[in-house]
Amino acid sequence: MGCYLIAEVGQAHDGSLGIAHSFIDALVGSGVNAIKFQTHIAEAESSTHEPFRTRFSYEDDTRYDYWKRMEFTLEQWRGIKTHCDKAGLDFISSPFSNAAVDLLEEVGVAKYKIGSGEVSNFLMLEKIARTGKEIILSSGMSDLAELDSAVNFLRPFGNKLTVLQCCTSYPTKAEDVGLRVMDVLQKRYDVPVGLSDHSGVIYPCLAAAALGASVLEFHITFDKRMFGPDSTSSLCVDDVRRLAEGVRFIEAAMGQGTEKADSSKFEALRKVFGKSLAVNQDMRAGSILSFDDLEAKKPAGHGIPAKEYQRVVGKRLNRNLDRWSFLQEGDVSD
Repeated sequence: MGCYLIAEVGQAHDGSLGIAHSFIDALVGSGVNAIKFQTHIAEAESSTHEPFRTRFSYEDDTRYDYWKRMEFTLEQWRGIKTHCDKAGLDFISSPFSNAAVDLLEEVGVAKYKIGSGEVSNFLMLEKIARTGKEIILSSGMSDLAELDSAVNFLRPFGNKLTVLQCCTSYPTKAEDVGLRVMDVLQKRYDVPVGLSDHSGVIYPCLAAAALGASVLEFHITFDKRMFGPDSTSSLCVDDVRRLAEGVRFIEAAMGQGTEKADSSKFEALRKVFGKSLAVNQDMRAGSILSFDDLEAKKPAGHGIPAKEYQRVVGKRLNRNLDRWSFLQEGDVSD
């Protein structure tokens, strides 16, 4: 299977059910495998004491108010899941509370994505692990020791696990993407790895695909000028199509490869691009051919093959040859 592409809506819907559904429609035929949301239940995950990461909201007095506005009901989530199914997209969500896990289980989420800020929330990790479903773990706020703890905690449950390199600087600068960390994670945990990218451009994901990423996740938006904390760190929908095409091209290019042991399929091209030996000046019978008398001319098959020039150097011409004439086997002798 190729690289698994996850387009994250996150909070780009800004609490609008209609906009959430619009993202699903926009991603039909885009080439992604899954669309990811975030499932927030304000009472279960937050309080009025939680500070804003970025003070962006014009209508929410507290972070709690914002999460409350991002909520959907169980029936609304079921509608989103059904829409994803009809669109041929896996429905994935990141929960931020045990209550959200319960809701997503009722909805029928395909797999779970653990956000960087929840890696040390072992209470929720166990809740998710008990479902038996696949877990994708982001690493944006964790050092290796913290990741070790989370991975070692999850292993006994037996869930399929993927670990993503991630930087939680929004938007992520090129020097902070950390593509080579994927190799560190793969060797350390012996699990599939990938990239959760917040750069707002397609290049890190393309490079990650070339480096063997199994999963790529990226935020999406309709326009980078839209309201919200992640807009400038997101890809526009048209960029998603270009990214998916690029990833599949890279996968094909790095696949089976060109067979170098058998060149028979190039015979027709050899005749077009191959060359035969010729003389580069008028020459008289009896002349001794030197290296400087020879030229290689297209096509092949009109004389002695050019690659065999060494066997005619020092030989005597048997007949007069005009400049640029092909050199035939009968034209030379010892």
